[in-house]
Amino acid sequence: MQVAVASGKGGTGKTTVAVNLAHVLAEEGPIQLLDCDVEEPNAHLFLHPTQHEVREVNIRVPTVKRARCSGCGKCVEACAFHAVAVLGEKALVFPELCHGCGSCVRVCPAGALHEEPRRLGVVSRGSAGRTGFVQGRIDVGTALAVPVVKAVKRAAWAGDVILDAPPGTSCPVVAAIARSDYVLLVTEPTPFGLNDLKLAVELVREMKLPHGVVLNRAGIGTDDVQAYCRREGIPLLMRIPFDRRFAETIARGRLIVQEFPDWRMEFRRLWERVRGGGRG
Repeated sequence: MQVAVASGKGGTGKTTVAVNLAHVLAEEGPIQLLDCDVEEPNAHLFLHPTQHEVREVNIRVPTVKRARCSGCGKCVEACAFHAVAVLGEKALVFPELCHGCGSCVRVCPAGALHEEPRRLGVVSRGSAGRTGFVQGRIDVGTALAVPVVKAVKRAAWAGDVILDAPPGTSCPVVAAIARSDYVLLVTEPTPFGLNDLKLAVELVREMKLPHGVVLNRAGIGTDDVQAYCRREGIPLLMRIPFDRRFAETIARGRLIVQEFPDWRMEFRRLWERVRGGGRG
């Protein structure tokens, strides 16, 4: 079973839910944690995995053999990402915009384009006790995160998976949560949390993914998130109260379930609700 933990915005406690859930489930059997927040991965700060393997993630980007290029522009017409232009009667490639689809190479009648690898980031595999751990990280200055997210998912193996998705509702999030069996949407009881929760709900509904809500820092702000969930028929599966002791635990890089053993049962109940289809 693949369960994605997502949020409409950063800072809601998404990673907190993912790592605590993975830690509790690992006490009962093997589990995998995939950190797909490739721009700012931080699950490792809580699980402290041992790293076994690191692989580069590359895409193939075209370069132009100027002597062969006739400047016909067929490569420009084929590129959906505006990564190729014809300037001075010769094709010019903008590697930062290229998605590596290869369309321009295939349509070039003169064979003037050939592809070379361009590094986007790395994927590392390891383990933390019985928790298998995979993390992606894009290189500084790289804007193309989706191939790295997909590489993280390909590095997983059979079995139950907890996936820490990037925040927001952009393409990397879509790539991360695609084909998930369930999506846990973590939010907070503030106007900002509700606004971005609504965007996240629109996304998972468009993707037809089962979903439920975890309310973090419950007890502050307003009751608008609860009212929205009731109105929309979205199960509210768990409430994590606003508690200074939790904030201090997280600030020390510790897990809530390590410092407060009673919460192990809360996360087990969350998992059982998800396995049961997310009934609140």
